[in-house]
Amino acid sequence: MKVIVQKFGGSSLATPEMRAEAQRRVWETVESGIQPVVVVSAIGRQGDPYATDTLLGLMEQTNPAPEGVNVDLLLSCGEIISASVFAEGLRKMGLPAVALTGWQCGITTDEVHLSARVTGVRKERLWELLRSGVIPVVAGFQGVTESGKVTTLGRGGSDTTAAVLGVVLKAERVEIFTDVDGIKTADPRLVPDAPTIKVMSYREVVEMGHMGAKVLHPRAAEITMEEGIPLTIRSVLHSQGGTTVGHGLRQNSVLGTEQVSDRVVTGIANLGKRAQVKIQGAENFHHSGLGTKIFQALAEAAVSVDLIYVSPDRIAFIIDQAKVDTAKRVLEPMELDVQIEVGFAKVSVVGAGMHGVPGVMARVVNCLESEGIPIHQTTDSHANISCLVLEEHVLRAVQALYREFQLDRI
Repeated sequence: MKVIVQKFGGSSLATPEMRAEAQRRVWETVESGIQPVVVVSAIGRQGDPYATDTLLGLMEQTNPAPEGVNVDLLLSCGEIISASVFAEGLRKMGLPAVALTGWQCGITTDEVHLSARVTGVRKERLWELLRSGVIPVVAGFQGVTESGKVTTLGRGGSDTTAAVLGVVLKAERVEIFTDVDGIKTADPRLVPDAPTIKVMSYREVVEMGHMGAKVLHPRAAEITMEEGIPLTIRSVLHSQGGTTVGHGLRQNSVLGTEQVSDRVVTGIANLGKRAQVKIQGAENFHHSGLGTKIFQALAEAAVSVDLIYVSPDRIAFIIDQAKVDTAKRVLEPMELDVQIEVGFAKVSVVGAGMHGVPGVMARVVNCLESEGIPIHQTTDSHANISCLVLEEHVLRAVQALYREFQLDRI
């Protein structure tokens, strides 16, 4: 039996008309002779009655610091409502379907509330439904611990659910449906004409996600990459098109993708609302062990650090602006010279082909300097170069890099 996992995001389910389009995509899969497994997010976005952020706001009206176990139970309701409504829409079309919670379809997780990780899937229930010709409509973003507590998987959790089910069911592919027609070479809000990238490697998609692109959560790409399950990111409004994600240069006859050229830069990603932290030390950070103490204390306070620079007498990194007060509280007892500035953004050029290619950093620096955009910090990996700029310069920085690497021609 051939199986495809189809995940529908909240924005692609926000109205009855959008839900009808999503259900047509499922119908097309059935008509092609492939058995779908559907994963859904909560309906709509913040402000809509069943969206995750709306439910969270409801609880915070009662208690600004609610307990994680109670938050998870509440937040799981959005996806359950969505799965139930979607399953009935399929049934109205004449397709047998049943809604399942994350735990009913066998997803178990660790005990970390609000950002749990999947530890296993008991897939017997899913196979029972598939063999009987019934479409499982699974509430994404959720699971259950071995002790029976409901958990949620954090931001992008429904993508993770789809990826995990794709792996355990050995699916032909995982399809992520959203309100855009794939991954763009740059944020379409900043570059409206940015073209859709037809084919990408897993590594490029992971990097784009970590650098700020929001179409697909990077964890989903990592999970499918481990087993080589192809991914497609498509618009819910169209039967064809989108971005296909796979192992790069390999031709895939099932998906009909073209061979990927060895692109130096595939896309531009950006992430705003960053704060830069600079720490000067009277003692050598390496010899005193103070550097380790700083990062350990921040980790225990759930402050994620990025763009990290460490020298014997200076440490610099960036954090989410929302975590500034927490970082100050953690670092204050250490009696360090700490400076924290807000109003920054990270702008990144991403491409699996840049590793070992000389001159990419020079082009990035020259491009931004020619626009009069100061670079406050940089970091790089085999597949990205990231620059810290003032948030007010993001639009010009993204557009300039887009032109420099000719991403309108990808």
